[in-house]
Amino acid sequence: CERFSRDGLDAWMVLQVHDELVFEAARGQVPDVIQAVREEMEGVRRLAVPIRVDVHAGENWAEAH
Repeated sequence: CERFSRDGLDAWMVLQVHDELVFEAARGQVPDVIQAVREEMEGVRRLAVPIRVDVHAGENWAEAH
């Protein structure tokens, strides 16, 4: 992701399952990665109804849900 590189974040997308994206990130950078993902996804296009993104974090898929 260009945003991760630009912001110096050690993170990458590892999986997409339907409408969910799974990222791995350095533990100390999780809040910054969450902010970047939310901003990029919610700002991808201006619509009459705003796009809202839920972001969760955890050590594994089960913890993140």
